[in-house]
Amino acid sequence: MKNPRLTLILLAIFIGVIMVSQTLYTVDETEQAIITMFGEPRGEPVKDAGLHLKLPFIHKAIFFEKRIMEWDGNQNEIPTSDKRYLLVDTFARWRIVDPLKFFQSVNNEEKAQSRLDDIIDGITRDYISKNLLIEVVRSSNREMEISTEGETSAKNAADSLKIRLGRLAITDAILTEVQKIVPQYGIEVLDIRIKQVNYNMDVREKVFDRMISERQRIAQLYRSEGMGRKAQIEGKMQKELNQIRSEAYRTAQQIKGKADAEATQIYADAFSRDPEFYSLLQTLESYRQTIDTSSTLILSTDSEYWKYLKKGR
Repeated sequence: MKNPRLTLILLAIFIGVIMVSQTLYTVDETEQAIITMFGEPRGEPVKDAGLHLKLPFIHKAIFFEKRIMEWDGNQNEIPTSDKRYLLVDTFARWRIVDPLKFFQSVNNEEKAQSRLDDIIDGITRDYISKNLLIEVVRSSNREMEISTEGETSAKNAADSLKIRLGRLAITDAILTEVQKIVPQYGIEVLDIRIKQVNYNMDVREKVFDRMISERQRIAQLYRSEGMGRKAQIEGKMQKELNQIRSEAYRTAQQIKGKADAEATQIYADAFSRDPEFYSLLQTLESYRQTIDTSSTLILSTDSEYWKYLKKGR
């Protein structure tokens, strides 16, 4: 037979455990909470971590994130004031600073993200549509490096592309405008940045075509400069070659003249020592150069040309 007293003790312990679990709740370091009664908030938000009390059964603790959360918007097509259509992708960082107001206005994080979609995307569209393309793309008037061949056109283009605000100033203005709106939802937006700016397909093709033609123009300038340098080098080479040839011809003529003078001097010395022997050598050399098996000479017998042959008989 069961002990009624033991049963009552166990039942009391069980009810006590349930009462304690319904009375105590724990708030983590990364959380904050509000207490509701029948769906309506009661008291101030609980932001301190630790063990807290509430009325059992009729009070309910609802927890919210205390840490910084991310918002990543969808890529939107937005026209600039100069009618250039851009695909703009933004992101933001936010947190819940007033959980009670947050619960009363948007109730949960999913609805808060949806509300941020409307607010941030709308303000971003307004600011980008009021500014030129160059304002959205660039952040400063930092001078670009200009190549020599395109110096004039590049300088003119740079002068016409001076920015007044720039991307950073535009995003700061968007952040300021958003921060004026979101406190009513118990939210604080800490930062907003444009993650990516791109052209839509139609504009992108035109931009690529313009980039290609610009690269081709610069390539043609390089080729023209190269051809000019080639002609200059070849002209200099031809000039130096002609100079070398002229100098070589002059030196060769000097050497030949000197050699002829020395040969003439040798001949003169030889002739002066033995004129008869010199005449013989010259005559024999003329025989060798003028007479062969196919030559026929008709000369008189008293010709001077045969004088050495006559002496030999």
